[in-house]
Amino acid sequence: SGRAMKVLLLTGLGALFFSYYWDDNFDPASLQGARVLLTGASAGVGEELAYHYARLGSHLVLTAHTEAFLQKVVGNCRKLGAPKVFYIAADMASPEVPERVVQFALDKLGGLDYLVLNHLGATPAGRRSGSVQATRRLMQVNFLSYVQLTSLALPSLTDSKGSLVVVSSLLGHVPTSFSGPYSAAKFALDGFFGSLRRELVVQDVNVAITMCVLGLRDRASSPARPPVPRGVTRAKAAPGPKAALAVIRGGATRAPGVFYPRRLHLLCLLRGWLPHPRAWFVRQEFNVTAA
Repeated sequence: SGRAMKVLLLTGLGALFFSYYWDDNFDPASLQGARVLLTGASAGVGEELAYHYARLGSHLVLTAHTEAFLQKVVGNCRKLGAPKVFYIAADMASPEVPERVVQFALDKLGGLDYLVLNHLGATPAGRRSGSVQATRRLMQVNFLSYVQLTSLALPSLTDSKGSLVVVSSLLGHVPTSFSGPYSAAKFALDGFFGSLRRELVVQDVNVAITMCVLGLRDRASSPARPPVPRGVTRAKAAPGPKAALAVIRGGATRAPGVFYPRRLHLLCLLRGWLPHPRAWFVRQEFNVTAA
């Protein structure tokens, strides 16, 4: 049938893209001495990114909201061999913070080779996830601060012919229930970086943009995954270290996109072609255990 042919075609396209992204001739030595500004570095995949960069000999500036968590990660990075590692605690909900963070990184490292944007915002306690106030805050943290950080770091990245690496979850491409404000911000982000990539080509600016889609899931609530109704849980989390390594490989090889696990690429392709199977796939991220 026509639908079956579409599935076969998309599967073939997915395999082609996967082979393109992963036959990447990744050279770990290319990251030795690289100057990296990493946001959202205190926990989760951001913490794992910091540890991988440290093992590879990169110079790091780490930022996140909580100073105590950052201090722990910095200490571990030093043990893992990072030649230089600095941190700056910062709340991206404040519009003036991105400039302070980028300037700190430039002062400490003398320039940037990688800007890795991984931070995200949570709905403030006591507010509904769909409220205007919560959405406005999430747009600042999950969208506007990304735009600010990128604009401020772009001159240095242009000088170094560096890379922008942008990390988000599947919800930035295929929204589900309970994800409205987060998905809205990440959809906007995808459009912004898609436009920026084209502008850089037109202006002949050699800065790569790698968009990373991670399928990390947690049974507990997280900032990107707000509380769900009773009786509904998330699927088991994917391994953070492996997801972080996929991000680093993609950024280092200047790949346009990274999908981890790889099946997420096919799911994103299915989004516009087969809406009903897409919904079925998305529902597999949930376990409904009670009425």
